[in-house]
Amino acid sequence: MNPENRSKLAGRVVKAAEATLAARHYVSPVDVLVGIGWLDPGAVERWRQGQIDYLERVVQTNLSRISEAMKLFRSWATAKGLVASETSYVARKPSRRRLRFSKSGNPTIERLYRTHWLSGELSKRKRERLAEKASRAPELVVIQPLNDAWTCHQCGGTGDLLMMENPGPACLRCVGLHDLEFLAAGDALLTRRVKAKSGRHAVVVRFSRSRRTVPWAAWNRPRQSAWPPSRREEIGGIHNNQHMDGCRET
Repeated sequence: MNPENRSKLAGRVVKAAEATLAARHYVSPVDVLVGIGWLDPGAVERWRQGQIDYLERVVQTNLSRISEAMKLFRSWATAKGLVASETSYVARKPSRRRLRFSKSGNPTIERLYRTHWLSGELSKRKRERLAEKASRAPELVVIQPLNDAWTCHQCGGTGDLLMMENPGPACLRCVGLHDLEFLAAGDALLTRRVKAKSGRHAVVVRFSRSRRTVPWAAWNRPRQSAWPPSRREEIGGIHNNQHMDGCRET
């Protein structure tokens, strides 16, 4: 990369990183790639759901330019006195498999992608809280479909609830969540108690009948977020039955 192009890229990287840092007090490589326009947020969401094998596959430039941008980002973060914090990235799937960033899968490259940079102006306690929150596994999302005429792409069965996967909807038995029991929203204290004790749980959402719903075919479009927040409502969750009974008694 010639000096002029490198200087222009450095300006874009710094602008994206500064904006994210000001808003959240930390910034990640993924934030920068999104901020400079090389990575679509919808693609990031599909990657987080385990529908894309590695993130670099959907970055809209070549590996050499990605590497250069990441070097510029790390140089800026170091010069600014930010604090490096390695973060856990796992898929929004019951398997909770570790997400892969790079085409090569090289451990050093993977670690650099996982590293978030936190504001040095925060107290140590606040940095620890931010790091813990960033490493928290994303909540699983289960859907109560408005149309019950659906079939699981794995077994051909159906049910009251489903989870979306890349090939299509899947029943809870096929994704390993069939043993969990539904708890309707409404009792916030009970929900918090159950979630705190249950090692496995998922949020249950339903698309609003009064709003435009998203057809199945649209779920995998590159610029379509998987679960648009403005078009769904949380109606409860599914949790371990024994924990629900114990929490109701307390």
